[in-house]
Amino acid sequence: MHARRFSVKNGENNEAPALSSYTVQLTEEQGAALETFCRQKHWESRELAYTRAAFRSDGLNVVLYESGKLLVQGKKTAEFVEFTLEPFILGAARRGYEELEHPEWFELHAGLDESGKGDLFGPLVSACVIADGEAVRSWITAGVRDSKQITGDRILFGLEEKIRRNPHVSCEVLRLVPPTYNRLYPQFQSNLNQLLAWMHAQCLQKARARRPETRWGLLDQFSRQPLVQRQLSLPNFKLKMQPRAEEDPVVAAASILARAEFIRSMKHLSQEAKMILKRGAGAAVKAQAQELLLRHGPEAFSSFAKMHFKTAQEALVAATDTHSGYFSLTQNPGRRKG
Repeated sequence: MHARRFSVKNGENNEAPALSSYTVQLTEEQGAALETFCRQKHWESRELAYTRAAFRSDGLNVVLYESGKLLVQGKKTAEFVEFTLEPFILGAARRGYEELEHPEWFELHAGLDESGKGDLFGPLVSACVIADGEAVRSWITAGVRDSKQITGDRILFGLEEKIRRNPHVSCEVLRLVPPTYNRLYPQFQSNLNQLLAWMHAQCLQKARARRPETRWGLLDQFSRQPLVQRQLSLPNFKLKMQPRAEEDPVVAAASILARAEFIRSMKHLSQEAKMILKRGAGAAVKAQAQELLLRHGPEAFSSFAKMHFKTAQEALVAATDTHSGYFSLTQNPGRRKG
């Protein structure tokens, strides 16, 4: 039997707010057990990209990704997690025990993350969040998690609003739009990690100025070297690094702020480009970069793209080879053939 979970506030027991979203990593065996359960219950099966299985029932959506990540959403999420997922699939009660398993999540600390690092188009964004206790509890209940696990901009922006509106939470976001990014990049030895480390340090120092009692922070390990630490000048403060740091709700909150800012900027740039700019830096992005060059010319291209990316250079070469006469005329409008 699983006890109902309660929060304690002002000396009274109050039932925690209803959970509407839940994520967990499943093993191969757990995934198979979940599929069997849903099919035996005759839940509606759905076909979704990058998923192993997806089911829908009254008040509940269950999506199992190819990676093994499980996403549960809907008004019956808490009931499903507590009375089905935990006892019959996971084999252990997990939700509601975060403070026992990870007490450090609820200490006052900073979390840092970024967005746009691997995207040709759009800005590079760094975010820092400082929070503790009640804020972290409310975020876990609301479904705050690594932004890469969040599907749909509406959910992302809703969580961003919840994070920002707490007056006891210190938030700081730094965005480098492509022209600024391209200007600053050479000043950091043409090294993206060095530039990102500087951005993280700027965000952390500004956020901590509002919560100077903060003694430590956590950062997803993007480099073996302590690059951010070298940029800091904060007494009585320790910045830790670890892989998958976004499991910490405060780091996850920072990832949500960074991703939300990146998406807003991409929408604005897409309006300027008169096309929906793609994310990433693969073949489809390279093809779109060539189209963007043809429409707006090489000089305007740097307003949309991070120019040191290999994809940007390849697109420039390909577009120039294909449309050299056009580019020559657009860059020298007084020149004419003949």
